[in-house]
Amino acid sequence: MRKFKYFFIYILPLSAFVAFVSEGLFTFLPFILAFIIVPLLELSIKPDHSNLSKLEADIAKHSFHYRAIVYSMVPIQVGLLVLFLTTATNYFSTLEIAGRISSMGILCGIIGINVGHELGHNDSRLNQFLGELLLLTSLETHFLIYHNYGHHVEVATPNDPATARRDEWLYTFWFRSQIGSYSKAWQLQKKKLIIQKKAFISLENKMLWYTVSQLILCIVIFSTLGISILLQFIIAAIVGILLLETVNYIEHYGLLRKRKKSGRYELVNPTHSWNSNHIVGRILLFELSRHSDHHHRANKPYQILNSHKDSPQMVTGYPGMMFLALFPVIWIRVMNKKLPQ
Repeated sequence: MRKFKYFFIYILPLSAFVAFVSEGLFTFLPFILAFIIVPLLELSIKPDHSNLSKLEADIAKHSFHYRAIVYSMVPIQVGLLVLFLTTATNYFSTLEIAGRISSMGILCGIIGINVGHELGHNDSRLNQFLGELLLLTSLETHFLIYHNYGHHVEVATPNDPATARRDEWLYTFWFRSQIGSYSKAWQLQKKKLIIQKKAFISLENKMLWYTVSQLILCIVIFSTLGISILLQFIIAAIVGILLLETVNYIEHYGLLRKRKKSGRYELVNPTHSWNSNHIVGRILLFELSRHSDHHHRANKPYQILNSHKDSPQMVTGYPGMMFLALFPVIWIRVMNKKLPQ
């Protein structure tokens, strides 16, 4: 069951397929799954804090089974995006259009960005390209540069846009994190080109490639399907980006690394990210909720991430925490009590 539990991930794209070929409330099926069914299951199923043994982890690390599931998400995401775009008609009601957009937005957040993030951490150029392709479907291509070379370096410090500050509201964090991460991605790319002695305007500038690819995608959608479908796609991508930023918010809220006398910050350890061992969310998010270990050892594939006893634990699973974050006054009252004093 440990090996095959990740097959449950396919429930999400299946629900999106149903949403895109249906009418009425069925168009909201992924939303119902992610934010109603999953939270209810997590309330009834106890968190699982257990880890694989050293031998089990070594076997899992080198098993193609886990990579195959991740790879399969690429054609699924691209195919569902095409289905979303080509099945949109003027006959849908405003409510149905909202349902379809929410469904595509959830795909953008969970598959486009989250799985793109998983692939982007791999050293293989093929894996990184597949990650870039997934991020393109969410109009968030700059994520890989900033996340790998910015966020993982500066996490839990005031320098990191994606680390939510104590008492900061989610709604202001959305803008600070997204704008700050985009700006830092350009800065990081520029710094890399200077070190490599490459021109800023060159084929080596990934941020230029990312920007152009997103523009081409939008132009193709506009020229073939029209402005209405393009706007629906852009709104869906924004939904995915807001899901990403909300997850960033709950993963790092108020946690800071100590600064040494030298001016440098202590090394990242499992106490610098919020952790959740709720099993349903772990499966559907490729173990993203074991975020403490991910930042402690960023190169570890999802299937062998561990739970650490000293990691700060979330009150609920991800969907419940994301819902709580929508109410800043309550969020601050609850979470500040759990922050290290």
